[in-house]
Order: sequence, then structure tokens, then C-alpha cells
Amino acid sequence: MRFRVDLKIFLFVVLFYFTKQMEVYGVIMFFAFVHELGHLAAGLLLGMKPEKMEFLPYGVSISFGLTPKDYNKKIKHGNQLELKKILVALAGPITNAMVIAVILHMRENVFFTFMILYSNLLLILFNLLPIYPLDGGRVIKGILHIFLGKRKADKYINCISFVVLMMVTFAASIAVYKFENIAIFLMVLFLWGLFIREDRIYERRSKIYGLLEKTQN
Repeated sequence: MRFRVDLKIFLFVVLFYFTKQMEVYGVIMFFAFVHELGHLAAGLLLGMKPEKMEFLPYGVSISFGLTPKDYNKKIKHGNQLELKKILVALAGPITNAMVIAVILHMRENVFFTFMILYSNLLLILFNLLPIYPLDGGRVIKGILHIFLGKRKADKYINCISFVVLMMVTFAASIAVYKFENIAIFLMVLFLWGLFIREDRIYERRSKIYGLLEKTQN
């Protein structure tokens, strides 16, 4: 498995340090790592091979590779592979929910408990947003793929991601104005960065689909 560190993580550390939110950022980063371990465990249990681990400003990201054998399975048993992807996507938020369940049964000081509950709840809500490639977006795309096929799944999840992102941006703008919290602003920038990257990938795939249609005709 390959490892990569995004140097922008140091910029985030500096920003949160000077805005006196370093402690919150540290706790969220730790449980984002725990969240990703949930994905890793689920992937390994389902026979998927981890390919790359990235240390990013918002946490850790683990991607799984496909072998030639997996591509054959995708052709013959596409739904089976998509179900595995859905389960892996859900494993992260489920891991955070398990942490919340455990901490609620522990007798720790109020601040410690609040920080853990806040961090894990935030990670659950954030990752379950129906914006691809967040966990919520992956789940919806997988379901669409099973029932409508890959091409329509790509198209619909791209549209859903854009609409939800616009709504999140509107709500976040109000929150930034009211709470003056730079973390909210950074979160929205991060989401737009994800969407723009995935939208470019979708555009390239759409061109390929178009060329295939012309070839068949």
C-alpha cells in the first residue's frame, strides 16, 4: 500500500492554531483517522485490497484497488461489487456511531465527552452528505448503479452533488456570517474542490460514452 501526505495539512494547522481552534481540529483529525480505519476493516473483510493511504488536511483517505479478477467480477456480478462498495462506504460513519455509543456509557469529564461526541457527530453528518465522493454520495451512486446502470448513476450523482452543494454553500454562508468560524468556510472550499474534480472526471466519461455511441451507430 502506498502512502502520501498532502502538504496543505500544515497550512490548516497554522490556520487553526491562529484561530485558537487547534484542539478541536486535532480531535476531529484523530476521529477522522478512526473513521477511515472503519472503511479499511470493512474493505479487508470483504476481500478488497487497499491501494493507497493519503494523509489530507481533513483526515485520512484510503482507496481500494481493483485487480483483473475484480474487473471480471464487475462484468459478471456488478451488483455484488457495488454492494461491497456501499458497505465499505457505510463502515466509516458506523465506526463513528460506535465511538459515540461507547463514550455515552463512560464516565468522563463533561468537556472531554462533549469534544468526542461533537467530533464524531460532525464526521457522521459531514460524510453522509449526498455529495460524491463523500460516503453518502458513494452509497447513493452505488444504489443508482445497481438499479439504473453506471452511465445514469454517474449522471444523476453529479446532478445530486451539485444541488446539495449549492444548498450546503447557502447554509454555510449564513453560518459563517453568524458564527465567524473559518472552519465552516474551509469545509465549503474543500467540498467545492471535490465536486470540481469529480465533475471533470464525469465530463471526460461523458465524452467517452458519446464516442462509444457514435461508434455503435
